[in-house]
Amino acid sequence: MKLDRRKFLLATGVTGASAFLKDLFGVDIDPSEAYAQEHDSRRGKITSTICPFCGVGCGMLVTNIGGKIVNVEGDPDHPINQGAVCSKGAAMYQISNNPRRLDKVLYRKPGATEWEEKEWDWAIPRIAANIKRTRDAGFIRKDSRGRTVNRTENIACMGGAALDNEECYTYSKLCRAMGVVYLEHQARI
Repeated sequence: MKLDRRKFLLATGVTGASAFLKDLFGVDIDPSEAYAQEHDSRRGKITSTICPFCGVGCGMLVTNIGGKIVNVEGDPDHPINQGAVCSKGAAMYQISNNPRRLDKVLYRKPGATEWEEKEWDWAIPRIAANIKRTRDAGFIRKDSRGRTVNRTENIACMGGAALDNEECYTYSKLCRAMGVVYLEHQARI
């Protein structure tokens, strides 16, 4: 090892400062080990899932007790993140356990200023009817040359990172069956 004056001063300074901190303040600079919390499988059901925040697809372990999520952490067996999580992934617990999370259908009539709570049995058929009406209004059977195209250009669909491969496949098949041309996914953008 070639040692010049600058490297020598740096090495002795770091060594001296660490010894000073250890002796004077009791700071322990020795390497330490961190241990993950062990889960008692009798306490709840552990399910693997994918983090919904970005397109990376980190694996997460969710602990559920009686229908309530009590813990979310990185999956150490997942090939992408190997147990590590970013700050958003660490906060994934708040998706289900947040008092500000919407858990009811809110509807605002055209021109109204107030929101109304509605039942899902009312909302789902209405959403389907609005999609069908929009699709039918802009459906193109043939292009300018007379070729059959069967497409709609007035609906765009975008998938999100919260969808897994199977959900993305089903979603894209639904969109293509409706003739949607503008189909994209957040992870690809």
